[in-house]
Amino acid sequence: MRTSPSILSLFFLTSKWSTTAATSLVLSDLQSRIKNPFPLDPGFPIKKVLATGLNISTHSWEFGTATEALLELYNPELSVFGDFPFETAQLLSSDSTLPKGLAYAAEKIVIGAGANALQDGDGAVGDPASLGVGAVLLGKISGYEQYGAAAMETFEYVTQDAPRAWNGAISHRTDYVELWADFVYMAPPFLAYYAVDTSNITLLQEAVFQCQAYRQILHYNTTSPLGTFGGLWEHILGPVNNDPGLWSTGNAWAAAGMTRVLATVIKAPPFTQSDGREAMEITHWRGTAITALTTLIKEIVDGAIGAGPDAYDGGLIKNYYDNPAIFGETSGSSLMAATVYRMAVLRPTVFGKEKYIHWAEDIRKVLGRTFMDSNGRELEHVDTTNGTVRPAVNPLGWGDVNPWMTGSPEGQSFVTMLYTAWRDCHFARRC
Repeated sequence: MRTSPSILSLFFLTSKWSTTAATSLVLSDLQSRIKNPFPLDPGFPIKKVLATGLNISTHSWEFGTATEALLELYNPELSVFGDFPFETAQLLSSDSTLPKGLAYAAEKIVIGAGANALQDGDGAVGDPASLGVGAVLLGKISGYEQYGAAAMETFEYVTQDAPRAWNGAISHRTDYVELWADFVYMAPPFLAYYAVDTSNITLLQEAVFQCQAYRQILHYNTTSPLGTFGGLWEHILGPVNNDPGLWSTGNAWAAAGMTRVLATVIKAPPFTQSDGREAMEITHWRGTAITALTTLIKEIVDGAIGAGPDAYDGGLIKNYYDNPAIFGETSGSSLMAATVYRMAVLRPTVFGKEKYIHWAEDIRKVLGRTFMDSNGRELEHVDTTNGTVRPAVNPLGWGDVNPWMTGSPEGQSFVTMLYTAWRDCHFARRC
């Protein structure tokens, strides 16, 4: 009989930590989410949102984002937002039923070489790496070892061969140095996960450093009469695709990516140390890294919340915070709200305040409502017939001034992540 890794993880947790009532409550909640990933009604048809997103994804970063969304939704115990993700990952085996997210990743990964070891990145360093966590997990299962080898090749390319900026930030592009806020969701979370999986503290420190190095270059330092925009990041700085605008989705990519790195640092088991002094140094570094990442994430979230009324339209963040003439859109708004829900659980003393939870709740509730399109028609933000989320930003043209109405692959996954983060926040008694 094939055994679900979810059941194995429950056995692992029960056998090791079943002595307290609090742990029993955690186990009960986890069992509930594993048995029924959709125990709550967010106000829109989340199953259809997910299905549409999977159906329309065609690019490497879309596959990676969908893989993460599936893991968080169906196998929260394997996600870095789970209680013991790295211990649970060791229970994967060929006798286990392949988790939905890993089955999806195995279908979408096309093993190549170098920057394209996991998928064709079309000249991107970070996009194929978004599939890295799924590849590492697959590599633990007999018969899927090639995916682990491809993850290792991706790690080697990203850290050793990819171009770097003057401050050490790894370029998002393979042929020239160009920094994209998007990269922070694609590569650092993979590097952090790979670091813990291989007990490489130096690599984990590199993953955190990449977040800091990107912030150093992309952080917006100018005050505008339309709003301070303090803490927000510019989208792209480089010679080919330069976009200094404050793109909503780019800021959400960065905040959400750093949240995954933060969760990895928090959840990582103790590293193998040669002596007590090294152990103390690692413990000190982890505390410093947790504080630093929390600060970077809070900067962006505070910038989003405090951007002013001109940065919002119908309760949604506009495609660019600093362009009041354009539309509010669902993609960046949803991923930023998902980040707030995650941070309320990871760092409740900082993000458990009402202003953060209420802001995220407002975004979620907007998705369950209607809006007027440019032709004066009243439409649902989430089409109840097929789950299409709208209006989104053009997934292949961030500067498009026209709302995208036919479904953004990444945007659909973002809404799935919003639902799952809200669900998990609810079960953690933080929302």
